[in-house]
Amino acid sequence: MLMPIRVSIVEDLPEIREGLSELIRSDKELLLLEQFDNAESAMVRIPAMKADIVIMDINLPGMSGIDCIRLLKSECPDTQFMMFTVYENDDKVLLALKAGATGYLLKRTKPERILESIKELSQGGSPMSSNIARKLISYFLDEKKITKNQILSERENEVLQFLADGLLYKEIADRLQIVHGTVRQHLHNIYKKLHVQNRTEAIKKAFGNS
Repeated sequence: MLMPIRVSIVEDLPEIREGLSELIRSDKELLLLEQFDNAESAMVRIPAMKADIVIMDINLPGMSGIDCIRLLKSECPDTQFMMFTVYENDDKVLLALKAGATGYLLKRTKPERILESIKELSQGGSPMSSNIARKLISYFLDEKKITKNQILSERENEVLQFLADGLLYKEIADRLQIVHGTVRQHLHNIYKKLHVQNRTEAIKKAFGNS
């Protein structure tokens, strides 16, 4: 039997924190460890909890979620951090990713998408709300037209484009009419060819100006 994905939440608004908690408890593949309403408490407890995923708000009382991730990342190198926030401007997104976040969802994300994103993140993906992914591309492109990366095959470019649009693996498989495992194989090949580890690095490497 597979071990459940261990999840912690750092969110100051009680209704959102409780909503996330109930959502996580509803999925047998996930295990809710602990909830925190501020970064300072999370800083004390999370290193010892060995959470697989930490869902982190940005705008917390006291220390921000971005600063919390930056400090926790060195103590918890195996823990993945997913921002869960209302902020979608370029500065916040980039600061969060630079701090060590590998996922970025907006609070208006549908519940089923949140659950899928947690699982994707635990499997090495970098789930993002689609408009966040588009903003990230726009930043790296500097408003220029996307050109195909010649290192990748035509199908790999298609998969990478869908990935950049924020689609989940299942959605990519449905669009291309292929099986889920084939999408994973394409992503493995993309990361290998581009010498990157995740979605963010792949987008930057394939679509960036450098």
